Amino acid sequence: MSIGFKEWAVICEALGNGSQSIILRKGGIAEGRDGFCFQHDAFYLFPTWFHEQISKTRLPQETQLPERSEGRIVIRHFVRAEWTQLVTGLDAALALGPFHLWKSEVVEERFRYAEKQGIHVAFLRVYRLSEPWSFPDDPRYGGCRSWVELPEPPPQITLEPVLDDASHAARGREIRKLL
Repeated sequence: MSIGFKEWAVICEALGNGSQSIILRKGGIAEGRDGFCFQHDAFYLFPTWFHEQISKTRLPQETQLPERSEGRIVIRHFVRAEWTQLVTGLDAALALGPFHLWKSEVVEERFRYAEKQGIHVAFLRVYRLSEPWSFPDDPRYGGCRSWVELPEPPPQITLEPVLDDASHAARGREIRKLL
């Protein structure tokens, strides 16, 4: 079974170009009673445009959203979560600012959302697919949930790390120090 993790297309792009190596997540509306958790340690990045607003990132307002294929899902990246952590201190969550695109007020909003304050962080090893993997969009991929089951990827697809081993390890150490 192939698993997709739904994330804003601009964040998928940042992960895919090596400028970001973490995901911050509070959870979607459909996460269930127990809320969000990183249920899988290896998954494909499933780009979404729903709820996405450049204004919630530190990107310039004139930034164009990544191209969207109408009626199709296009997967370009696979990731492995090397470690995850629930961050329960707002100062620690905000200190991660240099390692992601979200504005600090968005991080704080997510952190404070719901009774249980905190935010989940995953440090990812990101891989570029040797070719984009495209399949038809389907209603089962909709809704405010993080995880979706995907069809099996084409067998010829190979993976190439986005960052070299040394750069990836150094970034992981920097982020761990902050937490």
